[in-house]
Amino acid sequence: MELEYALYQGDTLLKIGTADELAAFQQVKRKTILFYATPAYRKRTSEKSLRMIRLKEEER
Repeated sequence: MELEYALYQGDTLLKIGTADELAAFQQVKRKTILFYATPAYRKRTSEKSLRMIRLKEEER
């Protein structure tokens, strides 16, 4: 099962999905979408920029 992420712009939730789904949604490469989740990207951008948050799987 692939990890799911939430894509935000500022406080607005844009979409929830896998890295591939979000890359298609934003029309960028998969590695670009994954970069949005890194601390380096956060440091370089403002709070209003795109943010990706990894969603935790429910434990069964």
